[in-house]
Amino acid sequence: DLATALNDRGQVRYLRVEFAAAVQDFTAAIECQPGFEVPYYNRGLVRYRLGDFDEAMKDFRKVLELNPQFEDAALSLKQSMLDKEEKEKRGY
Repeated sequence: DLATALNDRGQVRYLRVEFAAAVQDFTAAIECQPGFEVPYYNRGLVRYRLGDFDEAMKDFRKVLELNPQFEDAALSLKQSMLDKEEKEKRGY
C-alpha cells in the first residue's frame, strides 16, 4: 500500500543520508496511515541522528502508544532521554 511504499522510500533515503527527504516520506506515510507505527519509529531515528531529541522522543512515544511491545522504540526512547540529558549537562 501507499504508506508502506512511502516508508520504504524513506528508508532508502535515510540510508543515502538524505535525512530531510526521509523525514518527508515518513511523515507522508504517517498521514496516509496514522496507525502504522513503523514510520513513526523511522522518523524518530532520523530526528535522533539529527540531535532533535524532543521530536524523536515524541515519535518513539507514539510508537509505544500504538504498539507497547515495540522493544526497539522503548530502547530508542530511553537512549534519546539519556542523550538529551547529557547534551543539556554539557550546555549545548
